[in-house]
Amino acid sequence: MPNETTTALPTDSDVDVRVRRQRLELRRAPWAVLGAISAGGVLGAEARYGLTVAWPHRPGQFPWATFVTNVTGCLLIGALMVLLTEVWTPHRLLRPFLGVGVLGGYTTFSTYAVDIQQLVAAHAARTALLYLAGTLLAALTAVYAGISVTRLATHPRHHIRRKETR
Repeated sequence: MPNETTTALPTDSDVDVRVRRQRLELRRAPWAVLGAISAGGVLGAEARYGLTVAWPHRPGQFPWATFVTNVTGCLLIGALMVLLTEVWTPHRLLRPFLGVGVLGGYTTFSTYAVDIQQLVAAHAARTALLYLAGTLLAALTAVYAGISVTRLATHPRHHIRRKETR
């Protein structure tokens, strides 16, 4: 029978359940975390809204604002996760504020789905398919690029040594 402490995932992935002090963090009321997420979400959503106002599209046209928003958000989340997990020792509210709040409010994969539906309804199936596949590929590439570039920028010697040992 598997040991419960090694197989169960903690609610907060920044908490090591084997460390008593960190376990106590899980018992606190989540108001500070929820506040950080909410404040970040407002900022991210406002930035996304600004892009959609500055870069509108007509029915049947490629929704560039949503595409750029999601791809840049994915690039930033890749970079942010490297910084938070490999470079900095962040405050416990920084990840919820930036990762879940700001970037969660900024990116909009629900609008992406609605845009696809609207493109199909406007008889622009080819554009819808291009947008569907293009966003997926660009978003995944952006996350990978964000991770890779940030690691290279923050740990250049580590990456050079690793290449030399191959």
